Amino acid sequence: MVEPLPRRFLSSHKSLVTVFWIATFASLFIWQFGGVTGRGGSLYRVGGGLSVFWWTATAVSAGGFPRLRPVSFNLTDFGAVGDGVTLNTEAFERAIVAISKLSKKGGGQLNVPPGRWLTAPFNLTSYMTLFLAENAEILAAQDEKLWSLLPPLPSYGYGREHPGPRYGSFIHGQNLRDVVVTGNNGSINGQGQTWWKKYRQKLLNHTRGPLVQIMWSSDIVFANITLRDSPFWTLHPYDCKNFTITNMTILAPVFEAPNTDGIDPDSCEDMLIENSYISVGDDGIAIKSGWDQYGTTYGRPSKNILIRNLTIRSMVSAGISIGSEMSGGVSNITVENILIWSSRRGVRIKTAPGRGGYVRDITFRNVTFDELRVGIVIKTDYNEHPDGGFNPQAFPVLENINYTGIYGQGVRVPVRIQGSKEIPVKNVTFRDMSVGITYKKKHIFQCAYVQGRVIGTIFPAPCENLDRYDEQEQLVKQSDSQNASDIDYEI
Repeated sequence: MVEPLPRRFLSSHKSLVTVFWIATFASLFIWQFGGVTGRGGSLYRVGGGLSVFWWTATAVSAGGFPRLRPVSFNLTDFGAVGDGVTLNTEAFERAIVAISKLSKKGGGQLNVPPGRWLTAPFNLTSYMTLFLAENAEILAAQDEKLWSLLPPLPSYGYGREHPGPRYGSFIHGQNLRDVVVTGNNGSINGQGQTWWKKYRQKLLNHTRGPLVQIMWSSDIVFANITLRDSPFWTLHPYDCKNFTITNMTILAPVFEAPNTDGIDPDSCEDMLIENSYISVGDDGIAIKSGWDQYGTTYGRPSKNILIRNLTIRSMVSAGISIGSEMSGGVSNITVENILIWSSRRGVRIKTAPGRGGYVRDITFRNVTFDELRVGIVIKTDYNEHPDGGFNPQAFPVLENINYTGIYGQGVRVPVRIQGSKEIPVKNVTFRDMSVGITYKKKHIFQCAYVQGRVIGTIFPAPCENLDRYDEQEQLVKQSDSQNASDIDYEI
């Protein structure tokens, strides 16, 4: 006797989730406690290719720091005091000026030793390595008067929360090349609690700044450090190329830390995000490319992005999102080997009339959901606009979206794809999907204005909008209900 699919799934897939958890936390243990210790090494992608920086006992400068540049400095050389009270802005600035003079000699390295180093926001420079020792913590000064005001991003035309100028980021960089921010799991702490409280009380007149924002730059690496408690988005690469994020821990409270997205690639291309743990108060990752008419005019898509080997938690939003600001276009995105746990949503694409642009050629592969409200989401009525100047007839194109190897347990609604007459979702493919459910009603695989196919047998049973193919990809049943709708937000 063959056991029914749901029972077979639940017994086998609980084992799969258990194995995934063990592997994930083993990886976390290795990189946080033994991955980069001055006795091991790390692989970095820099300059468009692969470069290996191995630091060993024979490649260590004074103070025990690995030497990754021809010249290195310690922050204390510039008078810094790591007591968590002394403001060290001048020390950081003088150190970075010294490194900026070394660009023709291969650049310089700034070592941050153990301690709590309070500073106002500062700017990085090209050909620089910022190395944070174990137990080193760079602390953001909380006085908003120390945070510079910058013009709105050109692809947004508007501060994301207020018109006019926006606060700059805590660690900032523009027009940079060849920058590495790394360490022995030292941390950068935005001390965002004051900002979150003022935001909720409506006491801020400008959009909050990210923890780290790198703009118009290339050949950038972030590796082996912790970013925590950002005032706003945590790591925001903007219009960058060749950007690698690896072995990172990104943290914020899962509740009451508004808009603390983990990583927001924005109009970026040729990007790798891998081997990291993210638990924040908004989207774990949100791929963007500009907002309505401003994004369309700026015209820089996000493309060629690989996201892999992550564990993500997002109690109020989604593990991985595309949009809603996607007016410059998003394409050629691969998301694979992901665990999303104890979250509101799993993977989401969100847009609206007025955005324009496109989301196409997206692959989700080997994604596991553990205790989620909704697993897969496509939403086309995310109606939030910078101003009244958007074109309501600018309908985005959503097409060529593939979901393969989607697993999970404890998911209330595995799929909710809400296209519309104006924004239909085209050429969606599901293959090899088994998601254990917590809600025993019908319509937990919800669709509206969707065209696509299911290959083989999946669980739960798909919506009637999709064509059915067998495992050999031969058509079994063609749908005549692509425009049907069974979206139910009450579930």
